[in-house]
Amino acid sequence: MNGLIAHGAPPAFFTFPRLAAAGLPHATTTRHCPGVTSPADLAGPFDPGAAVVLQDAGLDLARVAYARQVHGADVAGAPAGGGLAGSVDVLATREPGMPVAIFTADCLAVTLWDAEAGVLSMAHVGWRGTVKGAAQAAVRAAEELGARAGRMAAAISPSIGPCCYEVDDPVIAALASAYPSSSEPWFAPARPGRLMLDLWRANETLLAGAGVDPGRIENPRLCTACHPDLLYSYRRGLSGRLVTVAALP
Repeated sequence: MNGLIAHGAPPAFFTFPRLAAAGLPHATTTRHCPGVTSPADLAGPFDPGAAVVLQDAGLDLARVAYARQVHGADVAGAPAGGGLAGSVDVLATREPGMPVAIFTADCLAVTLWDAEAGVLSMAHVGWRGTVKGAAQAAVRAAEELGARAGRMAAAISPSIGPCCYEVDDPVIAALASAYPSSSEPWFAPARPGRLMLDLWRANETLLAGAGVDPGRIENPRLCTACHPDLLYSYRRGLSGRLVTVAALP
């Protein structure tokens, strides 16, 4: 579906073809993956049902790292033993085998991987995170651990698309102020006083501006709001969470 590899019928999770071919264990769950709870659950964001399912993606959730996401651009190193990394939206690691998790329900989960350097960086990015530069912060976090932006493979998870993401003046003004020379193509006309926002295009542009090769960015352009039978969407009133998880091989 839309450039993703589906696992299960109905699919419990997806993987990205190029990341999978290059050997990165990873997954983005659907509504059909059992046992995904919430990063606010300090006892841990997964129960055994999810751990069993995601074993098929090569992920061992016994020591997964995650964050209390706050729609910002602050960075933390993923704790070597897993667990809560703090109130941040970007996590980076050089620790092999330890999964890093980003939770979404319309926002983007951005995965960045430099296989040569052995560095993984992941970000939770909504419109506020886009304004604050979360995608660029994820690139810088990886570079600080020895990665090079031009070598990174990048992936953008299923998230709300420009078909469904109508925004009002405060959002439009914040993005235009943050990116006055580049934000205009991210919008399309909607109702008076409102525009449709393409967060996919925005963050592809910002990743490329931070040095990531546009040809190495996988984006299935799968809209969460268009597929309520398969994916959670805050805009559609579906309160569950999807999770994108990856671990250095």
